[in-house]
Amino acid sequence: MKSITFNQQKTSAIGIGTWHIGEGDANKTESEIKALQYGLDNGINLIDTAEMYGEGLSETLIGNAIKDYDRSKFQLISKFYPYHATEKLIEKSLKASLKRLQTDYLDLYLLHWRGQTPLAETVNGLEKMVKAGLIKNWGVSNFDLNDLKELDSISHGSNCRINEDLYNISSRSIEYSILPWQKEHQMSFVGYSPFGSDGGQYLKIKPVIKEMAQQKHITVHQLLLAWVLRNHDVLSIPKTSSVEHMKSNLFAVDVEFSQSELDLLDESYPKPNENSQLEII
Repeated sequence: MKSITFNQQKTSAIGIGTWHIGEGDANKTESEIKALQYGLDNGINLIDTAEMYGEGLSETLIGNAIKDYDRSKFQLISKFYPYHATEKLIEKSLKASLKRLQTDYLDLYLLHWRGQTPLAETVNGLEKMVKAGLIKNWGVSNFDLNDLKELDSISHGSNCRINEDLYNISSRSIEYSILPWQKEHQMSFVGYSPFGSDGGQYLKIKPVIKEMAQQKHITVHQLLLAWVLRNHDVLSIPKTSSVEHMKSNLFAVDVEFSQSELDLLDESYPKPNENSQLEII
């Protein structure tokens, strides 16, 4: 498994996303657990979830999937609602997530998106959870450049380890300013939804994608995931609900592009040349 430096440590090139995981019947749940375990058994060492996902169902499924694994061998990320971003509610939400996940700590705990609670209060709450040993580090999600700059100006705000935003071949706004700023400030980046949303929004598959995938003898999804990973500087977290899909994602890690192929894709999905509004799913 190829690796990148993420959260200041060696991390698998892809993680496991879990949005909508745990919301199906017994057969689907069994398939999802097997997929998670296959990923962990084959070199993936990061799982991303949130209290929002199925209102705890995703965390519960993950807890059942990982309970017999060495917790020190993988990173676990969860996220809390913005209306749980006060010092008191952060602790309450975190402890509920830890119970569902059947673990004593999180490697990263993220504010899912900005709400009404002042960032300073949220940061204070997260720092207390670090001191309590309930989380190793913390981060944010769905933050644009102005949000990141504001966070950095707050006391202890520079302790933010990661920001997680939408990133796929059609949603590239983070490349213009967010990704460069995070690199400059040594903040890792997570790109969610490499395939767009489940309904096909946020990513229109143009002919060049299908043609190139066929030429490279890979699937469209493998090409889309490989493209996100192309620079080895971001972590992508594709959702995976079956062993077959997990195997497909693992194969995509080793797909490479020539410069001419990348240029061709840029023609249909141009790089951003100015700041634009951050897309959020």
